[in-house]
Amino acid sequence: MNSEFIEKNKLQLEKEKETIETTLNDLTKEKFPDFRAQGVLDEEADEVEEYTSLVSIEETLENKLINIKKALDKISQGTYGKCEKCNKEIEESRLEVVPEADLCGNCKD
Repeated sequence: MNSEFIEKNKLQLEKEKETIETTLNDLTKEKFPDFRAQGVLDEEADEVEEYTSLVSIEETLENKLINIKKALDKISQGTYGKCEKCNKEIEESRLEVVPEADLCGNCKD
């Protein structure tokens, strides 16, 4: 894997990391509605539904952020692009789509 490809992915991962961290920060601010302030049951039910959706989104973003940080660590250590299962190189075409991928196409399936 050439250094230009790795650098391009590093920049993409860093940008995505920053975006996710900002989004998570914003979600944390929105996540805790004051259910007691509402007097109408329907409005409370809507807020509970919205809260549940936010928690699900937050969990997905946190997992993606963990994978991005792991990929950035691998870049720093010079091990980026190696499958964690079989230790072969992950296909560049896969890393172009999912730069934080830790498994090659064969091991993923």
